[in-house]
Amino acid sequence: MKSLPLISLTSLFLFAACGDRTKSTAGLTPPEAAADSVDAFFVDAAPADPQPIHLVRTTAKPGEEVTVSGRIMGRMNLFVEGRSAFILGDPAKLTPCNEIPGDECGTPWDTCCDSKEAKLEGTATIQITGADGRVLKQSLKGVHGLTELSTVTVTGTLDPASTPEAMIVNALKIHVAKP
Repeated sequence: MKSLPLISLTSLFLFAACGDRTKSTAGLTPPEAAADSVDAFFVDAAPADPQPIHLVRTTAKPGEEVTVSGRIMGRMNLFVEGRSAFILGDPAKLTPCNEIPGDECGTPWDTCCDSKEAKLEGTATIQITGADGRVLKQSLKGVHGLTELSTVTVTGTLDPASTPEAMIVNALKIHVAKP
């Protein structure tokens, strides 16, 4: 399995979710420019009909297309250094510390006040893979405004290694909401 090392690495900070509205996308391929740049994956308009991560995680199967939305939150380290992968959190299950009255946490994206169960249920790993199925070797932090607590909508397919306990989405379209 070509992406096994990254999956092992990201499983350390994964806990995720799979879909309510799904369809098979066995024939879908990443954008052609993917081999050179992650830019081809970013879109100006949010994909339609996103579902919350906690709903998607229990019904979608590997290879199916899903559209999820959330915020980049759920762990201290949300971006995989040198790789095109990040953690997306479900606002229905997780609350960043800056939204808790009186909490002055310096890293609100780590959602340290939420339980392990909520983090398991409310996070997914989003990754960009090339035509060879490997995660691209470019960090996504800062790309198109992508940073901690960004609101993001992603359409992609569930990776073959994705499970209800560790949802992994191979992104086809990523929309970063403007603040």
